[in-house]
Amino acid sequence: MSVIELSPSTPSAVPAAAAATVGTPTGLLAEITAGLASGNDLHELLARFLQPLLNLAGATAGAVRVLEDAGQRMHLVASQGLPASVLEAERTVDGDCGPCGVALQAGQPAWGHDLSVCARRSADAYFGSGCRRILAVPLVHRGRLLGIYNLFYADLFEPSAQVLALLESVGALLGLALDNARLERENLRVALASERQAIAADVHDSIGQSLAYVKMRLPLLQDAIRGCDQASAERYFDDVRDAVRGAHANLRALLTHMRAPMHPLGLAHALAASAEAFRARGGPPLDVVHALAGLSLAPAQEEQVYRVVQEALANIARHAGARHAWLHIERDGDVLDVCVEDDGSGLSPTLAGDSDTHYGLEIMHERARWLGATLDVGPRAGGGTRVCLRVPLPAAAPPAGAGGPS
Repeated sequence: MSVIELSPSTPSAVPAAAAATVGTPTGLLAEITAGLASGNDLHELLARFLQPLLNLAGATAGAVRVLEDAGQRMHLVASQGLPASVLEAERTVDGDCGPCGVALQAGQPAWGHDLSVCARRSADAYFGSGCRRILAVPLVHRGRLLGIYNLFYADLFEPSAQVLALLESVGALLGLALDNARLERENLRVALASERQAIAADVHDSIGQSLAYVKMRLPLLQDAIRGCDQASAERYFDDVRDAVRGAHANLRALLTHMRAPMHPLGLAHALAASAEAFRARGGPPLDVVHALAGLSLAPAQEEQVYRVVQEALANIARHAGARHAWLHIERDGDVLDVCVEDDGSGLSPTLAGDSDTHYGLEIMHERARWLGATLDVGPRAGGGTRVCLRVPLPAAAPPAGAGGPS
């Protein structure tokens, strides 16, 4: 193994610390590998391996640093055996500082004997008396520099070739651990963003639709009041009250379960309830034809199909000015066709630019992508709008006793 020397030195005899070695090089590598495989927290892994590593390497102290700010700075994430004053001074250092900077630039371990920079930074007698030599080993994974770990020596002892090879292998394993931690953070960010999108979609599909309906009804209520049309005013008031109650119920469900619940008996019952609510809110006559019996959609798939239908019906109620609407669900081979149609004014460019409609269509496409389905929104033959969702169905189980392809 090639090791960079920052200044000449003469190795001394093995110090007492090395005589008290705990474990073996292969045992330490096995322990770190097992820690990686078990998915242990990075700090827990460092705490487990650092002291045995110091014992094997004959060092009196150790530290692990990660690169930050595009490699401009190194941040201390673990240490063992450093005085408190030194620990505070070494918490964040420049990426090109001393043997650490040399090791990072070369991509290989580097010895450091001139510790004047470290001594000035800490204003402590540790460097030069308690520590006379530092070994910096880069943490690399797939050619990417992720950090460094240091071993601090009280004398000029140099580990054996076998231990030096071990130290470089440890650097590679720690590089893997740091990269795993980075990927976990990125996955967490993606998961949080996905969850926020799901919550936004649920808010739009439940509370947003109710409030949009209230927005439509309030001008009618105002006109009825101004025109002293008590019967119409009472009817519109009842509509607004029911919509607000529904929005409040959905909000409570979202706060409790972070989603508006679908009908507990499944998709067919949920669609029937949605159609009934559509008619009750003054929507045009709606024909519902479905062949859901015998279908084996997972509950999460049923939820997404239901939400797409719910949004399509809400768009008809808000914008279409339709005289009639249709909901057809049928199986076409290994695909489930879900189509919502109306004979209204169609999806004009102005309507497509409406913020509520635009966001609703975007969410519908997201739900289709989640299902691995295709979603087509366009004009209906004869006028109006046609929304068609094509969902791939899981392969049916073969009949009992049936064999596979011969």
